[in-house]
Amino acid sequence: MDTTLKISEVMRPVDQFPRVSDQSYFYEVMQALEKANEEFLAGKIKQRILLVEDQSRTVVGKISPKDVVRGLEPQYDKIDSFKDDIRYGLPQIVETMKRDYMLWQEPLSDLCRKAGEIKAERMIAKPGPLQSVKITDRMDSAFHLFVTTGHDSLFVMKDDNIVGLLRFSDVYTAICKVVQACGLKPSQA
Repeated sequence: MDTTLKISEVMRPVDQFPRVSDQSYFYEVMQALEKANEEFLAGKIKQRILLVEDQSRTVVGKISPKDVVRGLEPQYDKIDSFKDDIRYGLPQIVETMKRDYMLWQEPLSDLCRKAGEIKAERMIAKPGPLQSVKITDRMDSAFHLFVTTGHDSLFVMKDDNIVGLLRFSDVYTAICKVVQACGLKPSQA
């Protein structure tokens, strides 16, 4: 058995994912996520990650439930540059930001208004250096990003285009298959 894992062989192409327009409103995105989850759980579709496409039907990003909730609080855009500090354990920075930007002071008070105003283009996760790999990259690049960023999927890029997603669950399944092919026997404890 070939034990070389290639991103191109483990990734899921974009045509396997449900999609929503970047002009869809918050409420429509929530409905699409709910439908994708229900169809996934019923075995009707293989993916529940929702891809976002622009008017030319080009995939420009993805939306998860976390992205939807983040979209309710526009002030998060002001603190994107501090993501690494927050992730690597500087709680005092987080508390200061919450005070300075008044994050989530009244997040749900005007939810109905926001659901009819906020568009998907404001909520999407787009490919960046910490959430994407090239289709030609070695798998160790993906391993590093999964471990250090905590993402459950990475964008797979060919030139400047999103051609698929590399899901951690698929990578883990592939690793298990390689280890099982080794023919190791369980130890007798």
